Amino acid sequence: MTASSYLHSVRASYDAVAVDCARLLGTELAGKPLDRAMLAAFAECVRGEEGGAGRAVADLGCGPGRVTAHLDGLGVRTFGVDLSPAMVAVARRTYPGLRFEVGSMAALDVADGVLGGVLCWYSTLHTPPAELPSVFAEFARVLAPGGHALIAFEAGDGRVRLEHAYGHPVDLDVYRMTPDGIADLLAGAGLAEVARLLREPAGGESCPQGFLLARKG
Repeated sequence: MTASSYLHSVRASYDAVAVDCARLLGTELAGKPLDRAMLAAFAECVRGEEGGAGRAVADLGCGPGRVTAHLDGLGVRTFGVDLSPAMVAVARRTYPGLRFEVGSMAALDVADGVLGGVLCWYSTLHTPPAELPSVFAEFARVLAPGGHALIAFEAGDGRVRLEHAYGHPVDLDVYRMTPDGIADLLAGAGLAEVARLLREPAGGESCPQGFLLARKG
C-alpha cells in the first residue's frame, strides 16, 4: 500500500466513524487510571521544561478531541490536529474553546522548534512501520529543545486487518509495535526515552497497551 493510498483509507474510515467514535469513547479515560497517569506525567514534564509553560502542545491524530481537552484541563495549552475533516468538525463542536486543525502528522504546518510537547495517542496505529522514521523526525522538528513526546500504541508485533469499527465498515490496517521498537525509532529521530509503561488489556482491548515518553535533547 502506498503512502497516499493508506492516508486516503485512514481519512475516509475516520470520516465515517467520527460521530460514533466521539459518542463511544467520550468517557473512556475515566476508567483507565494508568493512561491518565501517563498523560499527567507528560503534562508535568512539559510544564517543567525551561520556557515550557508558555509553549503549546500538539495532540496529533486528535480524533474527536477528548484527549486534547483532557490535557488542556491539566494546564498545558493544547491544540489538536487530525487527518479527518469529520473528526475535526466533531471536536470543534464538542470543545469550541479549543483549537483544532485538519492536517497530517507527517507534514505539520508548524515552525521548527516551537512546541513544548507532542502527543500521539494511538495515532500511529495505521502508519506502516517503514513510514514511522519520517513521522518521528517531524515530531523532533517541531519540538523545542527539551520538549517531550508521548506515544501511546498497541504493543505487539505484526499487522491486524480492521474492517469494522464503531458500528461502521472501515478499511484499515493496525500495526502493533514493541516498546523497544518504538524507542529505537524515536532515538533515531533524536528523541531519547525517558519512561515507558506497558499495561495489560482492559475492557475490550485485545492486546497489551504501550506508552513511551521521550525527550528532545
